[in-house]
Amino acid sequence: MSFEFTSLKLQGAIVIKPAVYEDARGFFIESYKKSEFEKNGITENFVQDNHSVSTISVLRGLHFQRDSFAQGKLVRVIRGAAWDVAVDLRSDSPTYGKWEALELSESNRLMLYIPTGFAHGFLSLSDRTELVYKCTAEYSPANDAGIRWDDPQLGIEWPTRKVQVSSKDAALPYFQV
Repeated sequence: MSFEFTSLKLQGAIVIKPAVYEDARGFFIESYKKSEFEKNGITENFVQDNHSVSTISVLRGLHFQRDSFAQGKLVRVIRGAAWDVAVDLRSDSPTYGKWEALELSESNRLMLYIPTGFAHGFLSLSDRTELVYKCTAEYSPANDAGIRWDDPQLGIEWPTRKVQVSSKDAALPYFQV
């Protein structure tokens, strides 16, 4: 098997560890294989790939898309390290309003699958962090939404509170139950 799939506490969120084939020349991994993902419950059709570069202490998020533009994401770090956070926004979910985080890095090569109905954000832990992620829906500016990264109701435990956020992210609303 090319992957190990481990469910998180948040219903539907999954950590994926790819098999790594490494030797003196470097390494090879399969970063996505539809048949194995489907066998492990990830049946979505990914339609857009994104690549993000951030310097240390840059925090992006917490972002999501509304309604029929909601995006499931398959996130991985290809350079550096990030503290990656998912927040369950599905009001009918037993983990509604809960968050979970883990470090994704070029060295641990872990991936995080975040289903639709979640907000997503990350904090760059390296001088240069590069994330690539697949999305199940195309980005829609009209349906772009988010929640404040420092929302006291969510109580997300970021590795540091000294972060750089965009003016857009700084103006995001707080979580509404």
